[in-house]
Amino acid sequence: MSKKYYITTPIYYVNDKPHIGHAYTSVATDCIARFKRMDGFEVRFQTGTDEHGLKIQKAAEKKDIEPIELCNINSENFRNLTKLLNLSNNDFIRTTEHRHKSGAIYLWDKLYENNEIYEGEYKGWYSVSEETFYNEKDLHKTSDGLFKTHAGASVEWISEKSYFFRLSKWANNLLELYDRNPEFIRPKTRLKEVISFVKSGLNDLSVSRTSFDWGIATPTNEKHIMYVWLDALTCYPNGVDYLSNEKTDKAEFWKNTTHIVGKDILRHHAVYWPAFLMAANLSLPKRIFAHGWWTNEGNKISKSLGNAIDPLEIIKNYGLDQFRYFMLREVPFGNDGDFSLLALKNRINDDLVNDLGNLCQRSLSMIVKNLDGVIPSIEELSKSEETLLNKYEILVSECSQLIDEQLIHEYIKKIWKYINEINKYFNDKKPWEALKNDHKKFSNIIAISAELVKRVGLLINPIMPESSFKLLRILNVNNEELLFSNHKKYKIEGTKIEEIKYLFTRLP
Repeated sequence: MSKKYYITTPIYYVNDKPHIGHAYTSVATDCIARFKRMDGFEVRFQTGTDEHGLKIQKAAEKKDIEPIELCNINSENFRNLTKLLNLSNNDFIRTTEHRHKSGAIYLWDKLYENNEIYEGEYKGWYSVSEETFYNEKDLHKTSDGLFKTHAGASVEWISEKSYFFRLSKWANNLLELYDRNPEFIRPKTRLKEVISFVKSGLNDLSVSRTSFDWGIATPTNEKHIMYVWLDALTCYPNGVDYLSNEKTDKAEFWKNTTHIVGKDILRHHAVYWPAFLMAANLSLPKRIFAHGWWTNEGNKISKSLGNAIDPLEIIKNYGLDQFRYFMLREVPFGNDGDFSLLALKNRINDDLVNDLGNLCQRSLSMIVKNLDGVIPSIEELSKSEETLLNKYEILVSECSQLIDEQLIHEYIKKIWKYINEINKYFNDKKPWEALKNDHKKFSNIIAISAELVKRVGLLINPIMPESSFKLLRILNVNNEELLFSNHKKYKIEGTKIEEIKYLFTRLP
């Protein structure tokens, strides 16, 4: 397997401020990216903003400013979000950048040359807010006779000249893809949804508009603006220079690509996107993973209810790593989840303060108090102690498999089981009693405990990087280029440590 790995969030639409959904996708993607780096992969992690389309043009007109001005302001909000969430992304792409435009035109040209795009007239239902065309069978009719999408968005009937992509032609190819590669779409429930949608029949897809001009003009006719999804989806290969006749070394990353998306845009990524790429004779990503939505205290989040969850406010009040841990641990990644402050507080107090925080505090503070702050060397190991230490390498291997399947919650559960086993070891060995009558035994227990804490510090890094760095700094472990496999090279015996402060604060 190539040691290059490419992972992406969707590019976020700039007509609104960042919300809990953006934060959730970003933190989960960051966790996977960080783990893969520590597992020895060269990782590219891309996020960014989607800045074309009718919604942006209308929003700019309301503010009496140019669309690019609105995009510049709102895109910066999402760039700031990457800093607030401590994301490790090494790219942030905007669809108004030249590199994106050139890549989108490259794909269009490929499709046009292959006779996969033709000119016609579109008549049908269109949702401005979702930037999506709908068949009537896929809409919900309300009691007042209006049609809505299943997400509740309004649709309007439009008729205009358009280029079409021969999507219907690719239905069998798509079904063959899903059958040949069932790992292409995850979770499995989403794969079943996509297969059902394709089997229900695919119509050719409108891929250009003429009723507005904020977008990328098609190279075949400048009066047509590239349809937002054909435009937007190219951001992924554009981030690694894949859609180009002069590919750079970065294009190698495309061979091992994972897209993390919300379930509301799965169809675009799992049906339209592979069809575009196959039709252009281009390589596909390896995985499309669609996660679920969050509710707020059991209620659907909506503007009308005014119950949006502001990630900035949660982080301000409870802490970034606490927020990251809760979002990643609370629900299986891929399922819908419910956000509640009580659940957040319980996770902080039980998992972070009691399990992890107390382990670090109790074991390391004994070094400060009883060993002049110097971490002792391990002098001997019982079979059970050796097993506990060696379990780290087994865990890394098991967690690597879980991360490759995007089972983030299972990865965290395994780490916490290990933390609880270490807590049990510490309690069963009772170093406070050994301190009274067997200093050598006391020193050995503490040395083993400190080594185990160091390994926990490495394992939690993708989940809570700042807490991990804080803990590893105490142990004098260099935070640069951390690798799981280098744990034995990170020597801690003989290290002088200072006063130990609690990693997490208990909440009332």
